[in-house]
Amino acid sequence: MKNQEIVTAFKKAKASQGINTDCVEVARTADGGRAVRDSKNRDGGTQFYTPTEWAAFLDGVKAGEFDD
Repeated sequence: MKNQEIVTAFKKAKASQGINTDCVEVARTADGGRAVRDSKNRDGGTQFYTPTEWAAFLDGVKAGEFDD
């Protein structure tokens, strides 16, 4: 990973606010990738994804690859 500097605030999906508190927060990194952390355990560590990895994840979500 070239640059893991987090350049935006972490955000949680609007659909996850309120009743469902089990979710993740996502922020952008300087290289265009994403940083992801557990919203209930913010000090538990952060995972970093390159722009290519994040795009592949989003494509999978849109294609329904993670649906039950």
